[in-house]
Amino acid sequence: MNNITTYLNDNKDRFLNELIDLLKIPSISADSKYEDDVLKTAEMIKSSLEKAGCDLVEICETPGYPIVYGEKIIDPNLPTVLVYGHYDVQPPDPLDLWESPPFEPVIKNTELHPEGAIYARGACDDKGQLYMHVKALEFMTETGQLPCNVKFMIEGEEEVGSEGLAWYVPRNAEKLANDVILISDTGMIAKDTPSITTGLRGLSYVEVEVKGPNRDLHSGLYGGAVANPINILAKMIASLHDENNHITIPGFYDKVEDLSMSEREEMAKAPFSLEDYKSALDIEAVYGEKGYSTNERNSIRPTLDVNGIWGGYTGEGAKTVIASSAFAKISMRLVPHQDWTEITELFQSHFESLAPKGVTVKVTPHHGGQGYVTPIDNIGYQAAAKAYEKTFGKVPIPQRSGGSIPIVALFEKELKSKTILMGFGLNSDAIHSPNEHFGIWNYFKGIETIPWFYNYFTELSR
Repeated sequence: MNNITTYLNDNKDRFLNELIDLLKIPSISADSKYEDDVLKTAEMIKSSLEKAGCDLVEICETPGYPIVYGEKIIDPNLPTVLVYGHYDVQPPDPLDLWESPPFEPVIKNTELHPEGAIYARGACDDKGQLYMHVKALEFMTETGQLPCNVKFMIEGEEEVGSEGLAWYVPRNAEKLANDVILISDTGMIAKDTPSITTGLRGLSYVEVEVKGPNRDLHSGLYGGAVANPINILAKMIASLHDENNHITIPGFYDKVEDLSMSEREEMAKAPFSLEDYKSALDIEAVYGEKGYSTNERNSIRPTLDVNGIWGGYTGEGAKTVIASSAFAKISMRLVPHQDWTEITELFQSHFESLAPKGVTVKVTPHHGGQGYVTPIDNIGYQAAAKAYEKTFGKVPIPQRSGGSIPIVALFEKELKSKTILMGFGLNSDAIHSPNEHFGIWNYFKGIETIPWFYNYFTELSR
């Protein structure tokens, strides 16, 4: 790929400033008061794709936020790569833990990122990684080196379940036809250890309510005489794991794939320091399902976690009440073969059965998706591996991720094509957390590597 280094050096400041402008917009899909900002971001993505060289770019309406679709078709007989990304971001809460405002991007030099990292919500997930693809296309079109056709499908609801995308994809299968799908919404092991994500966990996300008396009660007059919904909810949640941190929902593990010891041994070859892991999180010990390593617990094993819990009085000072209701949000990360709708039903049935007399329980499913595994013997993976080896000087390690991108399984079902997950983030980038950031080195390394994927995929497709 001729002149990629020169092109990057000549345009470095512009590429950074364009990303910073994108990060300034609070495109929070979970909060309706940011609707105008989400739509503004879609327009900015549309403009960026047009400037990068797409011949057709349009904003496609869905029942939710729109899809930004773009394409550059140079020859119908050549392979077509479909790039997916999302322009919405997570809420930035809790704001008081941010060292700088989440939508006022700043560049900070750190020990891990001596060349600087951009701190802002969405820096890594997914605006920074999405924008790598836009700039990679710009390079290839500006220098006349685009070897195949490219389509873009950028959505605005990934952080809230991708319902609009699920509606859009089956209705536009012909328009979205491709030979491989390329996504950068994952990470790699380290800056000096490239890796390709070959597996994603599925997801079931629910909200629960435990309701007791018809109003908040004085804890002196009623305490000990009626069921306290917060106490009950805490007991119910605690019972969802046993002493080995095994999930106690009947049938939960029925379809969980047990990897062979040889497969687990291959996974264990990936560089990992438990001491560094604990140090980075400022914890004394790791915690999880008995019989599995830390890396296995967060990749090949299913989990159940409380993501939020509330009820009663939580303001300053004291207010002695027994709350009428208590609430929690719970996510279950699932492994391939676990069906998220089936798991949601199993959870609902079991959780309702835990409630004692004196309270009622309501389970509200929010969203979910299936897990996914990419085989490493297809040409998409091979092209990605060659691209990483070209720019990093090392063969990448295949690695399963603990995260979820529910629409990947949808893509395979509706579009009949494999997805390649070329992530350039790091576990330390604090996605979904305060002080999210993305290394400038990682940003430019992605822009440098992606064109090589197009080149090798086109070669291998002949």
